[in-house]
Amino acid sequence: MSSNGNTARVRVALDAMGGDYGPDVTVPGALAAVAAHPQLHVTLVGDQEAVDAELSRHGADIQALPIAIAPSEGKIEDDEHPISALRRKPRSSIVTAMNLLRAGEADMVVSVGSTGASMATATITLGLLEGLERPCIGGNFLGLAPNTTVVDLGSNVDARPSLLLSFAALGVVFARRRLQIENPRVALLSVGEEAAKGNRQVQESHSLFRDSHLNFVGNVEGMDFFTDKADVIVCDGFIGNILIKFAEGLGSALAPYLQHQLAEFLPEAQLRQIAGALWTSMNLPRTMGGPLFGVDGLVMVGHGSSTAEGIAGAINTGLLCHSIDLVEGFREELSELRHTGVLEA
Repeated sequence: MSSNGNTARVRVALDAMGGDYGPDVTVPGALAAVAAHPQLHVTLVGDQEAVDAELSRHGADIQALPIAIAPSEGKIEDDEHPISALRRKPRSSIVTAMNLLRAGEADMVVSVGSTGASMATATITLGLLEGLERPCIGGNFLGLAPNTTVVDLGSNVDARPSLLLSFAALGVVFARRRLQIENPRVALLSVGEEAAKGNRQVQESHSLFRDSHLNFVGNVEGMDFFTDKADVIVCDGFIGNILIKFAEGLGSALAPYLQHQLAEFLPEAQLRQIAGALWTSMNLPRTMGGPLFGVDGLVMVGHGSSTAEGIAGAINTGLLCHSIDLVEGFREELSELRHTGVLEA
């Protein structure tokens, strides 16, 4: 693997085989990212022949670019059990990329491959931050609610109240550092605002959240993503993943619907612009990616159907998270929770 040697650069290990399209989108995405960010160095982790072929197709000479290749063997597919696949494929692209981060040869990993594989590999290779039992996925996933952080977005379909509280703490760090909200308001997603509303998980979590040091404002409902009642909304990954997929589907359905309804009133170019903006606002994970919360290293995950634009967007989001030292912020917030006795030391 070649090296640039410029320590000022932010080094990205990109899972070049990940996602639905692999090098067809990861390579041009990497090329777009390094063109936009002079401080960036990208290591394309993947099958040497496939990556070389895509670089050649774009006329890219990596000797003249801040790009390197780290050869790997195969990828972990979405339908494979992550832990079993890690044992069978120890040189797969996501494992190789994560090993680069652990060895200090990268500052972050970016992957749009299997989220389960990314989580499992990061947990085993990098470890979890002290005070956590599991990692989670969070962030601002709706362009129509750009300052609302949601956690968990799909990594833990079942979560005890103590897990939800630790996820909330991570969401607070993200909202404070990434969105510049000084004292983020935290809420539980439920079917009613009253403390007695919701299933057993939510009801038991309510008292735990109330007694924590977090700025807990109670329960919120689905419509409150847009009412500015809370900055960090907490739910388990089962609900969170349904939310994100519903938003994606709604955006994809509304865009052509609006084009049809407004066709006789607006020029075609303006219609395309409106439809595109709506689609993007409802599909942020496909265009931006997001950090994996709770692992001891910066790992960005993105939508499997991401285009080259989405790859570049995930790298850009990673640069923002790196610049605000997000992982260290997570560490500090979890330490405070342990200090107050909310989490076990």
